[in-house]
Amino acid sequence: MTATLLTNLHLATPEIFILSMASIILVVDLFLTENNRYITYLLSQFTLVVAFLLTLNLFSGDTFYIFSQTFVSDPMSSILKLGVYFATFVTFLYSKDYLIQRNIFSGEYFVLGLFAVLGMMIMISASSFLTLYLGLELLSLCLYAMVALQRDSSVASESAMKYFVLGAIASGMLLYGMSMLYGVTGSLDIQIVSQQLGAVTNKTILAFGLVFIIVGVAFKLGAVPFHMWVPDVYQGSPTAVTIFIATAPKIAAFAMLMRLLVGGLLEIHAQWQGILIILAVSSMAIGNIVAIAQTNIKRMLAYSTISHIGFLMLGVLSGTAEGFAASMFYTLTYVLMSMASFGAVIIMSRKGFEADKLDDYKGLNQRSPWLALMMLFIMFSMAGVPPFVGFWAKLSVLKAVVSADLLWLAIVAVVFSIIGAFYYLRIIKLMYFDKAEVSEPIECAIDLRWVFSLNAGLILLIGLMPESLLALCKQVVMS
Repeated sequence: MTATLLTNLHLATPEIFILSMASIILVVDLFLTENNRYITYLLSQFTLVVAFLLTLNLFSGDTFYIFSQTFVSDPMSSILKLGVYFATFVTFLYSKDYLIQRNIFSGEYFVLGLFAVLGMMIMISASSFLTLYLGLELLSLCLYAMVALQRDSSVASESAMKYFVLGAIASGMLLYGMSMLYGVTGSLDIQIVSQQLGAVTNKTILAFGLVFIIVGVAFKLGAVPFHMWVPDVYQGSPTAVTIFIATAPKIAAFAMLMRLLVGGLLEIHAQWQGILIILAVSSMAIGNIVAIAQTNIKRMLAYSTISHIGFLMLGVLSGTAEGFAASMFYTLTYVLMSMASFGAVIIMSRKGFEADKLDDYKGLNQRSPWLALMMLFIMFSMAGVPPFVGFWAKLSVLKAVVSADLLWLAIVAVVFSIIGAFYYLRIIKLMYFDKAEVSEPIECAIDLRWVFSLNAGLILLIGLMPESLLALCKQVVMS
């Protein structure tokens, strides 16, 4: 028993460390004054770096089920957790100066961020409905509070309330679906549920449970028709919060999709494939078409996110290992692009001014050729233009769909991708061909400049050499 306990604790070291440090930082922050609040930021970044190293140290090709089969440590969970740490670290770095300029540089942002990371880690490693739901609720509660961080903003408060109400409904539906699956299989363990599906006699309850679970997952991903919270929350939140919501939680949502549908319900793939096709096509259609009409860049990027979620689902609905690996690759590269796009909004913003209108980007090349070039990389990648990483992400999921004999679906995806290229190219047109409304140069901290350059550079670098990351995704999905 002692050996088992030690093994459990060893494999859960990153989670234990994040929990301990988040609690310590919460207490330390109480005794800090406004002048030395920077210590909270440094401790938070230190926590993420150490957690990254701990997870890297545990990475192996083996799969371990611990804590009475409720928690799994496998290659996929390790890679996704590393992605969460990286995304959160960069997000905190982007957000630092933005929060200081708006007098909301508080310990709450970083502590809530760390507890949200813990929730994501639990979701990623969940092998039980109970563990998955606990991780999801921890993440959700932290995000609700972060959206309302700017207390004097009525828009942020309204967005937080809308997010909370809709999120609570979606969580209830997910829980109801899990209870139905428990009722027909007699277990909360995802592996056992998968094994018992063939013996289920009451197909009606199974079908209802499946639908409710997909509704819950679709809401967390932001897929149509459960997308109504995405544009309002993205626009209404402070950009430092928006960049957090738009990046790392998408990795956890992908993990939830994989654990539930692939890990637990792959046996009835034929039943949920049709539902995902409807969600994917609707998301690509609504996301790309409605984004064209937007004049607010954060709202435009929100609808862009919805369309990308549609593409992400294409790989999963194929039902093949190749498709799952393609979706994982798409998720990781999308997070990289999303970080850079909202990072650009933060760099363009300054005290008393939010660069959230498309017109704010007119003539950007005249004011900052460097920033315009980096934005060019980001927009081309999101549009799926080679040789940027967005092209390979879309190509990989389209290949998986074609391999699954769904050629018509691949054609539909390509059509909507071409439609979506319009609003990305519009940003480039504004930057390079329109006259700037203001002539003052754009100033930003040197660390922010370097991180943004590396972020945008990675989009091009991985696009030039996508094989390594794609091979890694295939390796961990098939292990």
